[in-house]
Amino acid sequence: MKRQNRKACHATQIAIEKELGAISRFLSFALRHGPEKVGIHLDAHGWANIEELVRQSNRCGKRLSPEQVRTVVAVSDKQRFAISSDGLYIRANQGHSIAATDVGLAPVEPPEFLFHGTAQRFVASILTTGISKRSRNHVHLSADEVTAIHVGQRHGKPVVLPILSRAMHVDGHEFYLSANGVWLTDYVPQRYIQSTRGLNGNMLAQ
Repeated sequence: MKRQNRKACHATQIAIEKELGAISRFLSFALRHGPEKVGIHLDAHGWANIEELVRQSNRCGKRLSPEQVRTVVAVSDKQRFAISSDGLYIRANQGHSIAATDVGLAPVEPPEFLFHGTAQRFVASILTTGISKRSRNHVHLSADEVTAIHVGQRHGKPVVLPILSRAMHVDGHEFYLSANGVWLTDYVPQRYIQSTRGLNGNMLAQ
């Protein structure tokens, strides 16, 4: 009986985590890329009214409650979202592809090195043209290699690109630090990219 109870609890936990993961992905889409497709309005700083978000999401067929929204924000290990101090609004901390979104970050001085996680198939192009923000508002960089590896694994065989971020800053490139610890900049020219490392730490290119 105890074993059956443990199995039932484990199955329930998996189902809850799966549901919260789906909600998190939906919130990322709504708050970063397609608010108009959900029917919500973001202000100039990316904030959306939670009640409006829930109401419009349910109209679109995505079942959502204010409690689920707050739970996703609270349990997110990557702190993708923030809730306003009055509890009425939510926004994504970074990752927007909406050009008009300004999350109010002030330029800050970066450490000597930052890291960009990518897939090995993109390295040749990056070493030729640098790292561009593409559809996003900024290039995303990590403070450590472990995080960069996890980012790269989303796209294929991971490669870490060490970035001479302090040198970039000295040369006039601005950096920002999001609320969840992601470093942001507009573009990384090729000359600031050092030797690339694979998952096993071996040098791949220079």
